[in-house]
Amino acid sequence: MSEEQKTHWKVIILGSGPAGLTAALYTARAGLEPLVVNGWEPGGQLTTTTEVENFPGFPDGIMGPDMMDLFRKQAERFGIHTLVGEAVEVNLTEDKKEIVFDNGETLTCDALIVSTGASAKWLGLETETKYRGWGVSSCATCDGSFFKGEDMIVIGGGDTAMEEALYLTRFASKIHVVHRRSELRASQIMQQRAMEHPQINFVWDSELVEVLGEEEGHHKKVVGGRVRNRNTSEETVIPCGAIFVAIGHKPNTDIFKGVLDLDESGYIQVEGRSTHTNVPGVFVAGDAADHVYRQAITAAGTGCMSAIDAERYLAVLGV
Repeated sequence: MSEEQKTHWKVIILGSGPAGLTAALYTARAGLEPLVVNGWEPGGQLTTTTEVENFPGFPDGIMGPDMMDLFRKQAERFGIHTLVGEAVEVNLTEDKKEIVFDNGETLTCDALIVSTGASAKWLGLETETKYRGWGVSSCATCDGSFFKGEDMIVIGGGDTAMEEALYLTRFASKIHVVHRRSELRASQIMQQRAMEHPQINFVWDSELVEVLGEEEGHHKKVVGGRVRNRNTSEETVIPCGAIFVAIGHKPNTDIFKGVLDLDESGYIQVEGRSTHTNVPGVFVAGDAADHVYRQAITAAGTGCMSAIDAERYLAVLGV
């Protein structure tokens, strides 16, 4: 049986985004020979991002998939093992950490690091998918600066949408907030800030029905959004250079319900400033626990923390 076919590991890491691969790098350098489970989106959300300009060490920027390839190669240099698959069930106790995968295989480990991330909620439009990464985004902090001086659309009516719209005012000439209802769900203070801002325009009782764009060779760009009024069915086109979908994120933590402590939105809870969950030997890193920052750099930081926490836990066990 090859090492990749072992049934028991010292450390298993679920997820291969910035958090998971940083945890892999640190645990591998500690001689723990971790198994990294890629999941069905190897590299995490950054694989759907075009250029990353805000990660330290890349002064000229780098394409998201290229950066994750470098993360992976660096971790592989120190002896990680990988598995393509997805965990569908877990049995986690202090003495036993058992993970069942979609192919029916079951593996166990002494320490488990959960870095399954979170997924942005999307509208489900075909054109939204087509232009994702080319002007359609779910992260203003990541992508707003690429569209400086252009009009932009923000979809949503909660705090996240208001935060995105207000952040984008430093780049956009005008922002159109498209909301399905006639009033916002955001907190009063966020509503007030957005409504009083001269660059923000509200498009009420409306929904985006089509992303309009242009293609030239392998390059694509957004040129507008077709919006439909939900009361009158009238459609209008709003010219813009970018569309930010801000209707929330969903942590990829469904299999941990009833097993780990989750908050009301499904994010895994940690003890204090550590990465410890309520189950000894189970740690969490990245967006599966973070609904505030959601950046590659913060995910990588907690990946480092989880690896150190896991290493210390195993040292106490004598593993």
